[in-house]
Amino acid sequence: MAKFWVCAAGAGLFLACLILHSRFCGSPVLRNFAFQVSWRTEEILYRLDVDWPEYSEYFTGATFGVAVDSLNGLVYVAQRGDNIPKVLVFTEDGCFLRAWNYTVDTPHGIFAASTLHEQSVWITDVGSGSYGHTIKKYNSFGDLVQVLGTPGKKGTGLNPLQFDNPAELYVEDTGDMYIVDGDGGLNNRLIKLSQDFMMLWLHGENGTEPAKFNIPHSVTLDSAGRVWVADRGNKRIQVFDKDTGEWLGAWTNCFTEEGPSSVRFTLDGKYLIVAQLNLSRLLFVAAPPAGSIGDCSVISTIQLADQVLPHLLDVSGKTGAIFVAEIGAKQILLKYDLFKEMHPEHLF
Repeated sequence: MAKFWVCAAGAGLFLACLILHSRFCGSPVLRNFAFQVSWRTEEILYRLDVDWPEYSEYFTGATFGVAVDSLNGLVYVAQRGDNIPKVLVFTEDGCFLRAWNYTVDTPHGIFAASTLHEQSVWITDVGSGSYGHTIKKYNSFGDLVQVLGTPGKKGTGLNPLQFDNPAELYVEDTGDMYIVDGDGGLNNRLIKLSQDFMMLWLHGENGTEPAKFNIPHSVTLDSAGRVWVADRGNKRIQVFDKDTGEWLGAWTNCFTEEGPSSVRFTLDGKYLIVAQLNLSRLLFVAAPPAGSIGDCSVISTIQLADQVLPHLLDVSGKTGAIFVAEIGAKQILLKYDLFKEMHPEHLF
């Protein structure tokens, strides 16, 4: 019996050392497993899919954005670089389908907004060329369908609508869209447009007060009708009512080290996933119930390798997998799969 407890204690010590080494030293030993350090008693387990995509050679530039079209099983990747295709299209399983480069200057955010009758993808273009400072809608094969903004001309105007470095957008099933305009440009604003592109409400100018922004970088919605904005330069997330635009509150306590770069909810809506670019980290934050914002409460983290630099992310509406566009060392797309059953044997 004594030998049993000695062995058990030794195994526990080895396990603890291995996890700490992976956490603080960037060891690849646990890179296939997620994980990580839980800040509360609840665990959220993901693992890196090292086989996605089938061939990483297709990534020839820096991957700035990713969008998952779960309805059609597609993943769109926006990359930057000279003389390369700006958009890559994969299946969710990682099979490469096609690439295109039409009328895309410098992509930043990308969002798949397909319906049963139409496959479409929206791209925010922050380039300074003839296609820049616009938000454009394409079909799955790269044919241009719609242009918002004045191509090649930045501005602050509302009629006609102009952009300056539009960072990202989120499109509802109704066609209403939410745009964060101002990745370091003239504008720092959140805009809601109707399905026929009429202005419904607007917040924004540079500042630290409620409903003001400093580099609004990402936007998403929850099932309770709230709009969540990654106010990166102010190191906070601001929350608004999607119908009225009313400011509901802000989270600051989780972002003292670095502001949020990207925001998306998990498939079940229980957690907000937040990317922190320079910390190379993903946070899983408890989503508050309807009618309350409260304080930010980190449940778990995924610490990526140094210099991975997660820029924007998206979540599969079918599997819950997380796709992360990283602009750091490897400049590829990372996929994290959700463990459907959380048993101890999954860890090793």
